[in-house]
Amino acid sequence: MTPDPDPFEEGQRAARNNIPAEGNPYRDGTEQHSLWAAGHEEAAGEAEADESEGG
Repeated sequence: MTPDPDPFEEGQRAARNNIPAEGNPYRDGTEQHSLWAAGHEEAAGEAEADESEGG
């Protein structure tokens, strides 16, 4: 049972669902905002790598 959602995982999920980084639900300047953005960036980078490898 997870009491609070993990912002990093939420960001990854958003990127996989094609939600733009501007969709970050957390207030800019907060730790959650940074974690969400990092998760989004990581997942988006993985998707780009998969596209370039698989063509």
